[in-house]
Amino acid sequence: MAEKISAQALDRLLKSDASFALIDVREAGEYNSSHIPGSSPLPRRQLEFALPHAAPFTGTPVIVCDDDGRRAELAAATIDRLGYRDVRVLDGGINRWVTDGFPTEWGTNVPSKDFGEKVEVVHHVPEIEAKDLAERMQRGERFVILDTRTPEEFRRFCIPGGRSVPGGELPLRITDITRGIDKDTTVIVNCAGRTRSIIGTRVLQRMGIPNVYGLRNGTAGWMLAGHQLEQGANRVDLPEPSADGIAAAEKFADRLAAEDGVRSLDLPALDRVIDRRKNETVYLIDVRTAEEYARGHIPGFRWFPGGQAVQRSDEAAVVKNATIVFACDRKARATVVASWYRQMGWREVFVVDGGVGAWNASGRSLESGMPDERPVGYDAARSAVKLISPRELHATSPTAVIFVDTSQDFARGHVPGTRWVPRGWLELWIGDMLPSKTTPVTVTCVDGRNSTLAAATLNALGYEKVAVLDGGMAAWQKAELPVEKGLAGVMAAPTDVLLAGPDRNFADMQNYLRWEEQLGEKYAGPTSQH
Repeated sequence: MAEKISAQALDRLLKSDASFALIDVREAGEYNSSHIPGSSPLPRRQLEFALPHAAPFTGTPVIVCDDDGRRAELAAATIDRLGYRDVRVLDGGINRWVTDGFPTEWGTNVPSKDFGEKVEVVHHVPEIEAKDLAERMQRGERFVILDTRTPEEFRRFCIPGGRSVPGGELPLRITDITRGIDKDTTVIVNCAGRTRSIIGTRVLQRMGIPNVYGLRNGTAGWMLAGHQLEQGANRVDLPEPSADGIAAAEKFADRLAAEDGVRSLDLPALDRVIDRRKNETVYLIDVRTAEEYARGHIPGFRWFPGGQAVQRSDEAAVVKNATIVFACDRKARATVVASWYRQMGWREVFVVDGGVGAWNASGRSLESGMPDERPVGYDAARSAVKLISPRELHATSPTAVIFVDTSQDFARGHVPGTRWVPRGWLELWIGDMLPSKTTPVTVTCVDGRNSTLAAATLNALGYEKVAVLDGGMAAWQKAELPVEKGLAGVMAAPTDVLLAGPDRNFADMQNYLRWEEQLGEKYAGPTSQH
């Protein structure tokens, strides 16, 4: 059993300069409702997938918490099996933390969103209301609308006529985007809500681009104003930047480095920092596009696109007071992201001088492809569990079928008659559903990964007739077998999922946007600007 840490001791640790990770192992919806400031969300079902990236040094002190400590104890056992040497559980969970008088907050990615609101207030980032933009569009005024979200988000829905330029790409691409446009053309930067729009607009403001505005409240504000979003747009291609575009971005990066204290590492210095990973947490983050990363990246660097690294800083760098090294093709994109981290208060922030290009030019080899997404322990679990094909499962009609991914995944489609038993709660719920350990049970999920790990857990608990749907619901649907949708089979009202974008109702959107704006109120007053 993992060692306990009291709320008082955790509070002292959070106020220190120590290097540690505080991980909340509940699901996103629970975390959003209330969590300890400074904690990072990493649901228990994702530990084997994400923890090796979140805390790459296994000697890092890892503290886990949940509401009452039960899931945290289970999570701590998993983390211990992953090889971490210092794992502790918050005694009594967040319930005890609150009872002892310590604060909580709500929302997700709060450090980044708080910082974004600070940037808007302090630097007077210009913005435009959705109503005003729509009226000006109707009058035929010219706009370039740049959507700073991920390409996947953009394809789902966007402001009509917008084009996808993820936030980390703006400084490298803006010179080419604005070349030749009429001087009266207005540049609009948007995201789903506020933060990425504010950050992107501030980048262009700081670069000196004229007529730039952030769309206030992004696509949510557009919907709340009564306007329709465009769906299925595919304007996501990013042409190779021109020599002029690269030069402008690198000149901007040099200025940011000088003003914000971003330090560069040449290759020998990078080697020394990488060697420190044996004894401490050092994050190596490649901020380019997925396509560039897959073509070739410096070994050991993890892909986390620049705009998302700023938007989700508490997920990109989970371990407090760690060293972070950013890389791109040369230096521009990495330097811009690093400057934001410096402004957010990170001290040990570096960029690779010359980036991937310098590494390759030195004769060193690059790695290609995206990282292996198999969770730690998956191969061993798969070899130890019984696999059943979709058609075999359809033909046999076993006594019990359970689904172990999120309630939203369950609602999108499951084998008819399936019960939802989320992996984070598996040991705590399964006894009520299957009191007899001789009952045949088949475990399913979206793609077969979480269900395989869950089946191994059931075997360890003594269940004798456990099978896994090979390939999960993806394989089931590919076989064109019947699919049941909705939340029939859910044992309790789900609190695990946090809805986003158009999936939120209007009241939730309004409350969320008010919350974000209120984060910036404490920064109002005397300001300074670069």
